[in-house]
Amino acid sequence: MTDAPAYVPPNVWTWNKENGGQFASINRPIAGPTHDKELPVGKHPFQLYSLATPNGVKVTVMLEELLALGHMGAEYDAWLIKISNGDQFGSGFVDINPNSKIPALMDRSGPEPIRVFESGSILFYLAEKFGAFLPKDIKSRTEAMSWLFWQMGSAPYLGGGFGHFYAYAPTKIEYAIDRFAMETKRQLDVLDRRLADNEYLAGNEYTIADMAVWPWYGALAKGLVYGAGEFLSVQDYKHVQRWTDQIAKRPAVKRGRMVNRVSGDPASQLHERHDAGDFETKTQDKIEAAKPA
Repeated sequence: MTDAPAYVPPNVWTWNKENGGQFASINRPIAGPTHDKELPVGKHPFQLYSLATPNGVKVTVMLEELLALGHMGAEYDAWLIKISNGDQFGSGFVDINPNSKIPALMDRSGPEPIRVFESGSILFYLAEKFGAFLPKDIKSRTEAMSWLFWQMGSAPYLGGGFGHFYAYAPTKIEYAIDRFAMETKRQLDVLDRRLADNEYLAGNEYTIADMAVWPWYGALAKGLVYGAGEFLSVQDYKHVQRWTDQIAKRPAVKRGRMVNRVSGDPASQLHERHDAGDFETKTQDKIEAAKPA
């Protein structure tokens, strides 16, 4: 058996639809809608179009935390966007997020609807609007924003880099896996060192920085993504483990993780959320149990 020849990039790249692994059917090198489809609109001030990926969980956790604080103006409808079906390329979704990525939010509380896209931007928008989960003093506020932007810049190396090549790529490439495993462990060490001396990322206060980082790195620390917990020795990051467990106990976080979830324990899946009572009556286990035999 001979080694495969080394890949030599062509002078001009062309799109091969067969490449791309698990997500090849929804990946493409152009933007814009692929089909006409209006988005539904519910009764609440905020309309969220999302899926419970780490980026989606950031926003549902934030909305549930705001409601837990008594900000009833943060009531929301959460509509399921099935990215494996290409829902994010519908014309209505692209009108809100031209980048065709979840989550996307419409604020309909004012005289004119405001669109907000990119998860970090949504967290900041909501924090500013409600004056919550973002410190007022300039030092702590800047620290929180720095960690928020750290997450936005770092997570693509975790998800699109390590996660893709370790779990989803059609072939295992040692160089790619080693390269991104090294970077992922470096990032975990960055977090572990910060959390060794601080309860939360911005200091002693729970902020949007924690809400942004936790769905990605907390899930990684518990071995819940990519099946890579043992491979990355995540148990070694003791301070990340402590922080992860502490945030996971928050009731609003538990609710936020359920919204738009379509995998795992059916009792943890609330495909769409339109009222607070849906957590008690419309999880997938109850829906399945109510179906006629």
